[in-house]
Amino acid sequence: MRVLVTGGAGYVGSVTVETLHEAGHDVVVLDDLSTGHRQAVVEGVPLEVGSYGDPATISRVLATHRIEAVLHCAAKSQVAESMADPAKYYRENVAGGVALLEGMRTGGVKRIVFSSTAAVYGMPERTPITEDMPTIPINTYGETKRTFEQGIRWYGHAYGLRSVIFRYFNVAGASERNGEAHDPETHLIPKVLAAAATGTELTIFGDDFATPDGTCIRDYIHVRDLARAHLMALEATDPGDTRTGPRDGRCVPLVCNLGSGAGYSNREVVRAAEQVAGVTIATRIGPRREGDPDILIASAARAAEILGWRPEHDSIAEMIGSAWAWRKTGWGDKA
Repeated sequence: MRVLVTGGAGYVGSVTVETLHEAGHDVVVLDDLSTGHRQAVVEGVPLEVGSYGDPATISRVLATHRIEAVLHCAAKSQVAESMADPAKYYRENVAGGVALLEGMRTGGVKRIVFSSTAAVYGMPERTPITEDMPTIPINTYGETKRTFEQGIRWYGHAYGLRSVIFRYFNVAGASERNGEAHDPETHLIPKVLAAAATGTELTIFGDDFATPDGTCIRDYIHVRDLARAHLMALEATDPGDTRTGPRDGRCVPLVCNLGSGAGYSNREVVRAAEQVAGVTIATRIGPRREGDPDILIASAARAAEILGWRPEHDSIAEMIGSAWAWRKTGWGDKA
């Protein structure tokens, strides 16, 4: 199929582009390069520099490349920034998302996979989190993602848009070519590996959670497993595939959580990184961050049942090991 990947020069998008390209699909990347990197795009894959929220750009790209399906990875995703500048997040994630949907509607593209977030659940009452639990976001980021999810739902109802929505927490690891390179970096594993590489001190936020070692527990998914899920979801949006609706008429999004189903504490992540890097990582305990739950783990049973997806790289040591190997040999430290 001919697939447009928005945000395809970013971390998750670029590894997924690799996977789609290797599977023989024709891939086009649309990225404004505000956080993405040119060098992350696979050689031979067209890169269109621009915004998915610009109607003229999205219409031109869809028509020029005769796109059949869209993988949307490009939404803004920093929680703290979303609270400080909610206008930016509504402008990019909601208004921009609707511009994308409108471009697809007018261009006759009726297949989308949305790489969403488990942040839509807010502070869940129990874990593992299942897809039928209430979505009550506690930050602007999660709220804008939920709003766009609902946009997809109503476009399916009115226009027959076939869709899969993935909700997940923390992505980790790397392919041989691409890894995580954010500026500034806010995610735990790359910050742990930076501390291992430079000898700097790492702050762990809170050690009084209701967990075995006192630090919060989070679910992690290897970026390669996420990329494989994106591929499987795109294939499921085929008009002849009943998992995403009838060939003609109203469609309802297939919503699936993704994750390892286990979870690792912050201290466990640090210990695994020490073993991978062969160094001791200096840590200090900082204050808990407001709104941090004790445990966040997503149930991926629906993805297994309907899509046949299961994580193949669910060891935290493997995730950290691949990220460490990429950090030493990849382009990330030169970006």
